[in-house]
Amino acid sequence: MGASVRAVPLQSPLPPAEEIMAFVRSYVVPEGFPDSVTPSYVPYMTWRALKHFFGGAMGVFTTRTLLSSVGVSQSKVTPGAIAINWILKDGAGRVGKMLFARQGKKFDNDLKQLRFSSDLLLEIGAGIELATAAFPQFFLPMACVANVVKNVAAVTSTSTRTPIYKAYARGENIGDVTAKGESVGNIADLLGTGLSIFITKRNPSLVTSFALLSCGYLLSSYHEVRSVVLNTLNRARFTVAVDSFIKTGYVPSLKEGNSQETIFIHPWRHEPVSIGSRFGEAFQEPVSFVATRPLFEDERYMVTYNPTKDKVYALLKDHAKPDDILKAAFHAHVLLHFINVSHERKRMSSNRSDHYGNPHPRNMDFLAHIAESCKIVSSSYGTFRKKAKEQGWIMSESLLNPGKARLCVTRPQ
Repeated sequence: MGASVRAVPLQSPLPPAEEIMAFVRSYVVPEGFPDSVTPSYVPYMTWRALKHFFGGAMGVFTTRTLLSSVGVSQSKVTPGAIAINWILKDGAGRVGKMLFARQGKKFDNDLKQLRFSSDLLLEIGAGIELATAAFPQFFLPMACVANVVKNVAAVTSTSTRTPIYKAYARGENIGDVTAKGESVGNIADLLGTGLSIFITKRNPSLVTSFALLSCGYLLSSYHEVRSVVLNTLNRARFTVAVDSFIKTGYVPSLKEGNSQETIFIHPWRHEPVSIGSRFGEAFQEPVSFVATRPLFEDERYMVTYNPTKDKVYALLKDHAKPDDILKAAFHAHVLLHFINVSHERKRMSSNRSDHYGNPHPRNMDFLAHIAESCKIVSSSYGTFRKKAKEQGWIMSESLLNPGKARLCVTRPQ
């Protein structure tokens, strides 16, 4: 008897509806979804798609306005001159992108904050482009400024994109996650563009349209960034983790720590902790340094408080290692906690010294707090590191963005 060979399909044919869904899924979700990505991937992509939808709609209004403005402002000039103006506008944007690229490590240190700030800049640039409709005679300078702002936003968005996708990938599928994420963004952008083209035929109010689309874009951007869950401790998340540990003895989980992180940090915000500071910034007078120094003889850092600037300073010694920098940052937050508690008690007290005492006490007045913080840190820093590791946090001194100043301490012969 002759043997026969028959090919057997490994998968049974799917119904037409399921075939269509499988085809769509191959463009919008990574292979192996949902097991190939983290649980926070879906809310992130939902808000990302919504943001790109509003961005695509806004693009129609800005492009239409720019074309109209350059036509009005250059109505007596040849098309070649109009093209040169357009090229100059784009060239200015590329120069801005190149200059902003020198920010370097900041794209890793404050990823979420820069991502949201880039979207704010993008809307500012769009607003300047729309303003060219009211001042067409100033098209070139306004368009150049707008393009510089938008290109700075673009380089920030591009630089922070890969670390975010990497946080969602499980296994070696970062390329697949990135490709599908960009595909979702492009689809949403096209849908927003199509809807905006339909709306612009009815000549809606430019100001009203910009206000509504900008609000939708920024709201989506905020929730998009807020939904990102990173397992690294930058300054913002480190502050959340240490504050929680000091007050409760508990290190928050990845999701809790990320949800409590401050996303929007305005440029004039007061930073209560400085790491890697210069000597002159930290100490008002040499006597306070002499008094504080013995407390840190066995450490590769020093921590102090400057009441004039209302800031805690962590000074790093010249042989400080990465773990020393992390410990210095932890110590600085512990001291800040003691200082804040002390200030709160003074505010609640009706003691005469609160009314007639020196409004700007010296560093020496906080020596007791510094000594107390040394005892706490020596007994609790190891516990903090252990609990942070158990929660899945990865600590790196580079993400804390310490200053480059180092304290050279010489011992007497």
